[in-house]
Amino acid sequence: MVITTLADGLTRGIESVSDTVSGVFREPVIRLGVTGLSRAGKTVFITSLVANMMDRGRMPGLLAAADGRITAAYLQPQPNDTLPRFDYEAHLGALTAENPHWPESTRAISELRLSLRVRPSGLLGGLQGPRTVHVDIVDYPGEWLLDLGLLDKSFAEWSEETLSRTDARSEAAGYLETMRAQDAAALLDETVAQRLAKSYTDYLAQARAAGLSDCTPGRFLLPGDLAGSPVLTFAPLPQPSTPGRKSLWREFERRFEAYKSRIVKPFFRDHFARIDRQIVLVDALGAVHSGPQAVEDMRRAMRDILKAFRPGTNAFLSRIFMGRRVEKILFAATKADHLHHSQHAQLTALIEALLRDARDRAAFAGAETSALALASIRATTEETRTHEGETLNCVRGTLLTQTGKRGKQAAFYPGSLPDDPGKILNPARDGAERWLEAQYEVMKFAPAPLTLRPGEGPPHIRLDRAAQFLFGDRL
Repeated sequence: MVITTLADGLTRGIESVSDTVSGVFREPVIRLGVTGLSRAGKTVFITSLVANMMDRGRMPGLLAAADGRITAAYLQPQPNDTLPRFDYEAHLGALTAENPHWPESTRAISELRLSLRVRPSGLLGGLQGPRTVHVDIVDYPGEWLLDLGLLDKSFAEWSEETLSRTDARSEAAGYLETMRAQDAAALLDETVAQRLAKSYTDYLAQARAAGLSDCTPGRFLLPGDLAGSPVLTFAPLPQPSTPGRKSLWREFERRFEAYKSRIVKPFFRDHFARIDRQIVLVDALGAVHSGPQAVEDMRRAMRDILKAFRPGTNAFLSRIFMGRRVEKILFAATKADHLHHSQHAQLTALIEALLRDARDRAAFAGAETSALALASIRATTEETRTHEGETLNCVRGTLLTQTGKRGKQAAFYPGSLPDDPGKILNPARDGAERWLEAQYEVMKFAPAPLTLRPGEGPPHIRLDRAAQFLFGDRL
C-alpha cells in the first residue's frame, strides 16, 4: 500500500511537471472543477456559464467582459480524448425550447473546453496582440464526489459510521432488518451478499430522495457498466469478534478496499487531483426544507468531501514536488431565485456557516475561498404582496408538478431565513427532528421561457461574480 501511494504521488508529480513546463510554451489552460451534491444544479450551472461567456451582455461582474477585452469565445474539442463531451447544445436546447425544461442531471464524467480570445490590459495591451485562454470544465456526478471521503477510512470505520446514522432513519428499516438476519462471521454466500447490496442500495435511493447527503458508496446509485459486479456487491456490517478468512465480513472488507483502489483512486488521480479552480455547488435551501437532520447531514458530508482537496498556491516548485493544488474554491448556494433578493444575504451567511469547517481548512492551507448565493438560470420574478396586513416579499414562477411537468403560475412566500445562521445550524447539530420556531418551504420551479436579445445569455443571479472569482484573474 505504501509503494502504491508513493507511485501515485510520483505519477501526479510527473504529470504536474509536464503540465507546468508545457504551459510556458503553450496557451494557458485553467482546469475548472464543477462539483456538488445531487440536485445542486451542476448541469444548469455549466450550461448557463458557457452560454453567458459566448454572449456576455449579462456579465458585467466579469471585469474582462465589462472592459470589452474578451474579443471572442468559442468551443473546441476537449483535450482528453477518453472522456465524453459535455452535451452543451442539448442542455441549452432544453432550457431555450418553446416549453423549456430542466436538462438531465449529470450521470457520468464529462468535459468541455471553452476558449477565450483576450486582449491584454494596461501597457501590455498596446504591445501584444490578443491571446487565447482555455477553460477546461470538468463535470462529474455529485454521488462520485462523496466517495473521496472513503479514501482514509477502513471498512470497519465506514461500517460503524454508516450504521450509527442509519439506526434512527426510517428509510434504512428494510436494510437493517435484512442485515440483522445475517451472520457476518459466516462463510460467504453470494446470494446473501447480493441481497444485502440490493437492500442497501434501495436505502441509499430513499435517503437521497429524502434530502440526505451521505449516500456512499456513490457508484451504488450510478453504477453504469459496473452494475452487478463484485466491486459493487457489499454493504456495511457490524464487525464480528473473530471473522474468518472466507467469511462474509472479510469478503465485504476486501471488496470495499477494491472499490477504493479500482474506482475511487483512479478517479481522484486522473481528474479530481488535477483541478486548478473549484466551485462547490450546494442546495442549501433544499436541505433546510428537508429539516435539521438533512442540514447536519450536508454539513458533515461537505466536511468529509473537502478533506480530499489539495488546496494551496500553485507555486512552481510546489507543483513539481507535490502536484497541482486547488488555488481557489468557491462555495455557492444555488437556487437563489427561489428567494426574494432581500434574503440573499442570509442565504450567503448560511452557506458560509454550513461550510465553516471545510472553508477554514482550505483557507489555512493557502487557497483563496469565497461564498455567495447564485442562480445559474433565473426561473422566477419578484413581487411584494400584502397578506393579513403584513407585507410579504414573494417570488413568482411556473411550478413543477410531482411528475416533473410544467404546472400553473404561482406567487410564493418561502418564509424568512434568520439573520443568525446559528438558529438553523444549532438545532441541526443537536439532532432536532424539526424546526421549532419557523417553517421553511421551497417550491420547485420550471425554467421560465427565454427571449434573448442578441449578445445576451440566459438571465442569472451573480453568475458573473462567480466567473470573476474563479478565473477572472487569469484573463
